[in-house]
Amino acid sequence: MEVTTRALVFSAVKYGEADLIISCFTEKEGLKSYLLHGILKSKKGKLKTSYFQPLMQLELVASHRNKGGLERIKEAKVVSHYNTLHTQVLKSGMVLFLAEMLKTSIKEEESNPTLYSYLEQSLFWLDQHEQIANFHIFFLLKLTAYLGFYPDASNSEGEYFNLMEGNFQERPFGVYCEKGANVAALKRFFGIDFDAIPQIKLTKKVRLETLDLLLKYYQLHIQGYRNPKSLLVLNQLY
Repeated sequence: MEVTTRALVFSAVKYGEADLIISCFTEKEGLKSYLLHGILKSKKGKLKTSYFQPLMQLELVASHRNKGGLERIKEAKVVSHYNTLHTQVLKSGMVLFLAEMLKTSIKEEESNPTLYSYLEQSLFWLDQHEQIANFHIFFLLKLTAYLGFYPDASNSEGEYFNLMEGNFQERPFGVYCEKGANVAALKRFFGIDFDAIPQIKLTKKVRLETLDLLLKYYQLHIQGYRNPKSLLVLNQLY
């Protein structure tokens, strides 16, 4: 079946001497993997390796057999060119991290237009703004709403955050409760939008601890979760 769909690139892995295996989140059919034959040696083909950088926004014409294997891309074009995401070091490091997080977090092999729209709009915001030190924290927190485990902040006065239950508590219940500056910082990201991110001022230490708290939360709620390899680079940048 031939499908035309928008797609976000999560990863591109070399296979053999000249092939690439591409992981994408498509607007129409969710997560898909594609095999691109000979793309690393072809100079005149329709498909360019530059199209498949992390989190590129593409329009694909693809052949989907929907049997769980690798699909084929017939045509691809960039639908939204970024100005800064792949040229500024600070942003490119964050892009690598977010792409890894999305790949380990999103398992859906079906259409989810609201999730796709959230990812698309979030990346536009990141591309267009400069004060982004806390972007990844807010992005990951809000992403949990689309993945089905957004924390309950109705009792945000509680000083403990229960990572297993996903709520704030006045006293610790169970082994997955944490409190401290990272929990206090996490609370500041509830009830805001992306434009309010620059107003949140965190020290590097608290930012790292807050991100670590969120990653522990992801680990508890996503089957097969793996910490991204780019985390070390991200922590050095931010």
